Parts: sequence; structure tokens; C-alpha cells
Amino acid sequence: MAQKFPRDRFDSIPHGIERVGAHRAPARRGARWVAFGWAALATLVLVAVGIGAVVVFNDRLNFGDPGAAQTPTPTPIATAPPTVAPDVPVTVLNGTTTTGLAARAGEALVAAGIPVGTTANASASDLTETVVYYATGDLEGAARGVAQALPEADVRLSEQFAQIGTPLVVVLGSDYAAATGG
Repeated sequence: MAQKFPRDRFDSIPHGIERVGAHRAPARRGARWVAFGWAALATLVLVAVGIGAVVVFNDRLNFGDPGAAQTPTPTPIATAPPTVAPDVPVTVLNGTTTTGLAARAGEALVAAGIPVGTTANASASDLTETVVYYATGDLEGAARGVAQALPEADVRLSEQFAQIGTPLVVVLGSDYAAATGG
């Protein structure tokens, strides 16, 4: 014999609603688009907050008075006078496609009284700028002496070459090749 249970509020279902599951009305039309819209809005807000945080933490955003911004006074850069270091050989690297450019630059340096250790090709062959790299601050004068012997050469401090044991390195670019007619 089937047991009879008393009627409760779950037994009365309004007319016109199709029953889905246990007492669940069907989803409203467009409910998925509303959920998608909220997710897209939340994504945009999170991206904007992230970009704003990166800008603030990178000190690129200035909330101060733009009229109060002052131009910093440039500090004079002390440069060492050009010298020749006879005990520090220079490594000459050809950073162009011009064949024999490192050897010719090495000969020009030897003629100027600068000792040359090695001449070779650089790993890159499309460099446009000739640079004399020096590994430590006490070699700046020697680097300037090397740059004085080579037209179009710039001088830069780079500890990268010190790690591999070459304190003075010249990397020849296309500006040197054009200046020497090579």
C-alpha cells in the first residue's frame, strides 16, 4: 500500500512552467549572455588594474603637479685622458661582412703603438657602430686611446668582456668600414 504524504509548498507549481529537475524552473532566455558579459567586464577590470599596477610600480606615472617638474641638472662626466696601456693587449672583432676588416684595424692599432692580442670575426655581422669596450674603470684611459686611433669609435664600460678575460675589446661596425673605405 502506498503511503500518502501531506501536501506542502513544493507540490504547487504555477501553470505554464515546464518542470526541469526537482522543482527547478527553466533558465531564463539570454542568461548565458548575461554571465558572459559579467565575465568579460571582470576580465577588463582585472587587466586595467594590472596595467595600472605595473605603471605605478615602474615609476612611469607621475601624480605630482606637472608645472612643478624640474629639469635635473646634468652632472659633469669625468673622462680619463686617452693613454696607451702597453701591458693590456686589445682584442679586435669584425662585426661587419667586410672581409679582413679586423686585421686592418689591428694593423692600424699596432702602428699607433697599441698592442693587439687577437683579431677575429664577431658573432654578429650586421653591427653599425664601432665600440671600444673596457672591463674596469681603470682601463677607461686605455680605451679612449684605442678609440682615438680608430675613426668613428665610441667608448663604453662593459663587465661582460671581463668575465671572459678580455679587458679591452674593439667591435668594428659598418661606420668604421665606411670611414676607412673598406
